[in-house]
Amino acid sequence: MKIIDIRCAVIGKSPVVRIVSDAGISGYAQAETWKPYLKPHILAFREALIGEDPRLVERAMLKIRQRGGFKPWGSAVSTIEMALWDLAGKAAGQPVHRLLGGKIRDHVRVYNGALRFPLAGQRPEDYADDVRQMMELPEGFTILKQPVGFHSPMKRDVPGFYYGDASPSPLHGALDRGPVTEKGLRHMVDCVAAMKEVTGDRIGLALDCGPGWMLADAIRMARLLEPYNLLWLEDMLSGDYTPWVNAGVYRELTRMSSTPIHTGEQIYLRHNFKELIETQAVHVVGPDPADVGGIAELKWIAEFADLHSIMMAPHGTANGLLGLGALIQVSATLPGNFIAFEYTNGDPDWWYDIVEGLPEPIVVNGMIQVSDRPGMGVDFIVERARERLSPEDAGFFD
Repeated sequence: MKIIDIRCAVIGKSPVVRIVSDAGISGYAQAETWKPYLKPHILAFREALIGEDPRLVERAMLKIRQRGGFKPWGSAVSTIEMALWDLAGKAAGQPVHRLLGGKIRDHVRVYNGALRFPLAGQRPEDYADDVRQMMELPEGFTILKQPVGFHSPMKRDVPGFYYGDASPSPLHGALDRGPVTEKGLRHMVDCVAAMKEVTGDRIGLALDCGPGWMLADAIRMARLLEPYNLLWLEDMLSGDYTPWVNAGVYRELTRMSSTPIHTGEQIYLRHNFKELIETQAVHVVGPDPADVGGIAELKWIAEFADLHSIMMAPHGTANGLLGLGALIQVSATLPGNFIAFEYTNGDPDWWYDIVEGLPEPIVVNGMIQVSDRPGMGVDFIVERARERLSPEDAGFFD
């Protein structure tokens, strides 16, 4: 079997890659939603992979892995990797989890980071109302993640939250950072206390915090939040949209905190997790399969983290429904350090009409049943999906 073409179409808001084989079997994968600019990056690897056997995933990846990096090139490599596994599973007539060693759980836990409600404001009672609404969702999530601090409007809408320049940037992911005021610290604690009053000990609460914190402020905040038994504090020092790791500084924060410290969604490849894990620089790692190099890379990192008693909570907010299939397959194979992965939904909603293979309902009591369908378990209903193609991508399914 040989690869005869690699195609990419933007379907809705998501770049989707199709790897076409000479056996009439195709593998699909979805890059993160809202990143249509990845299309040329994905297609840049086409010539390197034409003629390769797509069932030999690692051999094919050796052609392109070193050409990736932190976003956007790592995203392109990661998406291709997942499409290769989808094709390999279909060719073998097996779910991808069996190609990765087999599932060790029949259901995987997810946490809510994607199904959101508009916050009425930045008061503690607004945050309490928000988690109350999330707890009422039919998915029955047992873990919720809430953006706060530099990962939320709090940094600009709460007067005097920090001493830095709070002027708005037109770019999502602009790195606002600076020393947090005592008022800002107290406000964040009050918001957490209000949320915990609602969740109690029935629902796990994690916080997406930044990046943007100074180390001293991060230590103070972690200590102030210790009484609330949070699942983790995420990306306080580096993280989303920062193409560096900061392992040494994270280690200082982790040493001073009994609240678990988490990072990793932006990191490309196992090599860039090495220092984080080997020096016990964090308590939880959260690689994203659409950025880290794919699902096999994520599994390797999970196994290595497990050797060091570091927990695993994969990121996945915007990975769409094909990405959801990939997260289910790999998470089913992860060791006992696995907590949950971040649930990702279809955006726009019509994505649910153009794919098949997901359970109905998808999430029950915060868990998703692991599919035994060949490949990633989620596939296009081609006649419906074709209607969603732009004129530029009209030949994607041909």
